[in-house]
Amino acid sequence: MIYGNRIRLRKLEKADLPLFVAWFNDPEVRAGIGMYLPMSQVEEDRWFERMVERPPVEHILAVEIRDEAGWRLVGSTSLFDFDWRVRKAEFGILLGDKTIWNQGYGTEVTRLMLQHGFETLNLNRIELKVYSTNPRAQRAYEKAGYVLEGTQRQADYRNGQYVDDHFMAVLRDEWFARK
Repeated sequence: MIYGNRIRLRKLEKADLPLFVAWFNDPEVRAGIGMYLPMSQVEEDRWFERMVERPPVEHILAVEIRDEAGWRLVGSTSLFDFDWRVRKAEFGILLGDKTIWNQGYGTEVTRLMLQHGFETLNLNRIELKVYSTNPRAQRAYEKAGYVLEGTQRQADYRNGQYVDDHFMAVLRDEWFARK
């Protein structure tokens, strides 16, 4: 497991999947991620089987927070689309439990994954894409050290409107300079 101040990251388990299906079927949660259609349990089970066949470094990590009952699953995170020659990967996060939104958990998960990427996996660059309609996520990424590198105008279509995609990244030297 990977521990932060208020969170821990662990491997995703098949028993976690029903909660993710519920989150993916919430339009407010889905608005911040690449999904635009609801998800069935069968589809999520098939996705899980394919995911566990990939190399372990590419597996999705469950995000848990400590509460009065112990550890509670609130989302997931990952590094993906690795390019080992260039030493870069893309970052993704889903906080599906809306009761913890706007409490700094997204920033904490993002920092912990940057630490993991740079200090454990020896990456040089970690990048992401965020929709212009998700300013809460963009603020969390900026607080963690991400820098806006560019925008693709009207690059996606969400809820009846075209939205911009913002591209952000952190470089290894920037990460260590901030520490």
